[in-house]
Amino acid sequence: MSEAFLSNIKAAHFIGIGGIGVSAVARMMLERGVSVSGSDRAPSLVTEKLTALGAHIFFGHDAAHLPEDASIVVYSPAIPDENPELRAAREREVPTYSYPEALGMISRGMRTVAIAGTHGKTTTTAMIADVLVGAHQSPTVIVGSLLKKTGSNFIAGTSDIFVVEACEYKRSFLNLSPEILVITNIDNDHLDYYGSIEGIQTAFAELVQKVPASGAVVCNPNDPLVAPVLAKAVAHIVDYTKENLNTELAVSGEHNIKNAKAALVVARLLDVEEGEAVSFLAKFEGTWRRMENKGVTASGSLVYDDYAHHPTEIKATLQGFRAKYPEGNIRVVFQPHLYSRTKLLLDDFAQSFGDANEVIVASIYAAREASDPTVTAEILAQRIMDEQKTPGLRVWAMIDFITIENYLRETEAKGDIIVTMGAGDIHKIGEALIK
Repeated sequence: MSEAFLSNIKAAHFIGIGGIGVSAVARMMLERGVSVSGSDRAPSLVTEKLTALGAHIFFGHDAAHLPEDASIVVYSPAIPDENPELRAAREREVPTYSYPEALGMISRGMRTVAIAGTHGKTTTTAMIADVLVGAHQSPTVIVGSLLKKTGSNFIAGTSDIFVVEACEYKRSFLNLSPEILVITNIDNDHLDYYGSIEGIQTAFAELVQKVPASGAVVCNPNDPLVAPVLAKAVAHIVDYTKENLNTELAVSGEHNIKNAKAALVVARLLDVEEGEAVSFLAKFEGTWRRMENKGVTASGSLVYDDYAHHPTEIKATLQGFRAKYPEGNIRVVFQPHLYSRTKLLLDDFAQSFGDANEVIVASIYAAREASDPTVTAEILAQRIMDEQKTPGLRVWAMIDFITIENYLRETEAKGDIIVTMGAGDIHKIGEALIK
């Protein structure tokens, strides 16, 4: 591990510590005996777990939260420059790193396996982690979800292998220097930053060029959106679609078969015996908020939760549920994520729910954005109705969680499949239903 970066850190402060990426670096510091503090907007499952491990966490942002003895500050890319804790750190000349910059520092000197792509990178990263841990390769892993086996988004390894989910948002992944790069796919997301699919492809092309001639890019080179980013590659290109998986997976959906094939290639490149790798992949059960089975209601409805927040992800996830429950009554509670994404991809969202029997659209989760009254849950619900292809598909807009929860309690029946879906806090509805 990059000892030059980590060895002199005695106290680390994290702004946006509840974020799934930032929290993984906080866990790494805690594992190494570093004093960890941090701040976020509100408590969450992630902050609860960090507090239990010894982190001192504040809610709300205030310069007074920054410890006097802070060695470094790591902050989420979503944190603005005027954040009082970030300003105070810079005024005191405490070294500050964005989460992507911290990842880049950690990965220096390590054999980095970076998993990039618009969709599927979390599951593929977790699959690779399962295989390498099972094969006693002892990787260090940072993944954008909580792993089922450990309940953590971080694995502390002893080898020089670093497996990391590589996010394309604001070109974050360009801080990494991968020996092996996986590109699951490329799609039109983060258009508020990139402006066009060509802008996204330019960033991926830059990442591809960072992989050395001795390394490998694992992808589908025949995908028309992926092919252009490979033009200046010097690394070996490996087509994961040609893999023969020869097993049935515990996780459903065609997208998960593709993810597993990419993981199988990485396992082979890292000298894991193929039969052993396939065995671990077959037993992989997913991660937190990825087609996650939350439980059963008192009436007998099955409750699932999924992080899907892009039209392609929604479509693939619902196809997976329909394959699993071909005759099931699939009821989706969808929380759109970001006004900009909902507005830009409105027509694509409207065409993504064909495998559902009912769609309840909650209010848009604003996250880092200001409110935009020109795009609403009601507008999206109406557009889904206009585009519906499923006979009898029921679509509603319901603004608050209490209304949605009460409606579901009154109408759910044994055998219903209730799926909460989105990148915000929509999972709370499913959790309330099974309490």
